[in-house]
Amino acid sequence: MVLVALAVRLAVIPFVYRDWMDPFVLEHWAFGLIARSIASGHGFGSPFADMGPSALLPPVYSYLLAGIFKVFGIETKASILAALSLNSFFSALTCIPVFLMSRQAFGVRVAKWAGWGWAFSPYGIYYGADWAWSTPLVTLELTCLFLFAWRLESSSRTRDWIVFGVVAGLAALTEPVILSVVPLLGLWTVYRRYRQGRTWKLPMGAAALAALAILGPWLIRNYTLFHRFIPVRSGFGLELYIGNNGYSQRWVNSSLHPNHNDAELSEYERVGEIAYMDHKLQQAKAYIHTHPAWFAWMTARRILYMWTGYWSFDRDYLKDEPLDPPNVFVNTTMSILGLVGLWRVFNKDLSLGMRFAIVLLAFPLPYYFSHPETYYFRPVDPMIVMLAAVTIVGFRHGRHQPQ
Repeated sequence: MVLVALAVRLAVIPFVYRDWMDPFVLEHWAFGLIARSIASGHGFGSPFADMGPSALLPPVYSYLLAGIFKVFGIETKASILAALSLNSFFSALTCIPVFLMSRQAFGVRVAKWAGWGWAFSPYGIYYGADWAWSTPLVTLELTCLFLFAWRLESSSRTRDWIVFGVVAGLAALTEPVILSVVPLLGLWTVYRRYRQGRTWKLPMGAAALAALAILGPWLIRNYTLFHRFIPVRSGFGLELYIGNNGYSQRWVNSSLHPNHNDAELSEYERVGEIAYMDHKLQQAKAYIHTHPAWFAWMTARRILYMWTGYWSFDRDYLKDEPLDPPNVFVNTTMSILGLVGLWRVFNKDLSLGMRFAIVLLAFPLPYYFSHPETYYFRPVDPMIVMLAAVTIVGFRHGRHQPQ
């Protein structure tokens, strides 16, 4: 499955990589700009302006990309191909936790459907082969952590919890939205162990300390540079602001982003990153406070968009988003199959159903209130593929206990 998935993704890259060679794209590719700064010897700098250290993006993928730039050249054809190939590899590897989780939980037949389903998943292929972003790595990390947290229910080895904490810390440094899910999965495991009469205090403490050991250096770096606690990245104020300002033609007002607005960029350069983000947070909160009905309506639209891909079928909107109709069909179909599968899992095994529900409910929650993008929901796709396989195949082979 992994080899076929990788071959499919690599076969797509020659048809799409040129998009990343466009000078406009390169000048607005945030991870690429930070990686360029690192590879050039200037450190983890801002992707908006030459202003010294930044905490706008998390470090793991930035440094991976910087390593690629060091080996293959900064923003060269070879480095773009290498970055997309690495992401394709991460996406293909996700077949492994998908298959193992499905086989252990639902049986071999469901596992085959789920594994091959991910290998040929349209979103898995697209975001692996044509998305030089951290999405494929986050997807792999979240799926592995999901499987790992379930297996920890019956693990008697403290080192397993330490490894879980280490991987969780690395995942949080890849994309901090992971922190909305993984602690809940861990706590559910602890609760299950408590109900079963198993030890839980020492394992929980070991996992927490391991995660903190991984996160600590980055948190200390940010506190030292910016004199405040920053939970991995600093950009929440901007993300909340560009999604909550009265604009509703699309899910986000990109024209207010410093990458597209000279006035915003000028303010960012004038006051600095932290003060700028504080101001954007204040502006967003003020608008939400004075327009609660608008915020509730937009939140509902964002939820619908995350699960279906639908925002509008207005003719002017579709000129900019011509692929929305087929995307809405695929996205909605997968969501329906996944939710039906979740209902079936709940009926068979409440504890396992809770694990899937935690991911599906908690992961997209921050985006409902700030703003979504098409790729934000994709890290939960492997779980949806597993549940869709349950919908199609059912529980014909029963369920095995986690080991």
